[in-house]
Amino acid sequence: MAIYTRLAKREDLPAIMDIIADAKAFLKASGSTQWQSGYPDQRAILTDILSQNGYCLIDGQEIAGYAAVIVGPDPNYQKIVGSWTNEEDPYATIHRIALSQKFQGKHLAGNFFSNLLSLQVASGIHNFRVDTMKQNLPMQALAKKQGFKEQGIIQVEDPIDPNRIAFELNL
Repeated sequence: MAIYTRLAKREDLPAIMDIIADAKAFLKASGSTQWQSGYPDQRAILTDILSQNGYCLIDGQEIAGYAAVIVGPDPNYQKIVGSWTNEEDPYATIHRIALSQKFQGKHLAGNFFSNLLSLQVASGIHNFRVDTMKQNLPMQALAKKQGFKEQGIIQVEDPIDPNRIAFELNL
């Protein structure tokens, strides 16, 4: 069966929200407080979709994953304890990446990440950023496996713990 990435559509929203719920449960079970304060909610995902920033990973005919890729300055990335390697070129930030529990163990996260990078490189973006909590070891491992380098700590709007490890990749 084909595995590919495409823009998310409004009718994908229920399946995407199920995937987000899976990810929230996974994070909670692993001891992370990331995504435990209501974010990301349906409004955030719908905004991604309507802005054409939301992407679905498709395995056969099913939505296996979701992520948002936003090109341009991210307010959360303006202040960093550490430093960015590339502050001149435009960058894309990968947010809200999640896989369905149904597809866990198929090693699709790396394919999804690679697809997201390829789609942006095809449109001229070569600088990427991503962040995650200290407790989110799977996301840290995924970022490092894709070639991202840890750059420091940023802060996001999170009432539980705003600190995030920030990663950067320049192609």
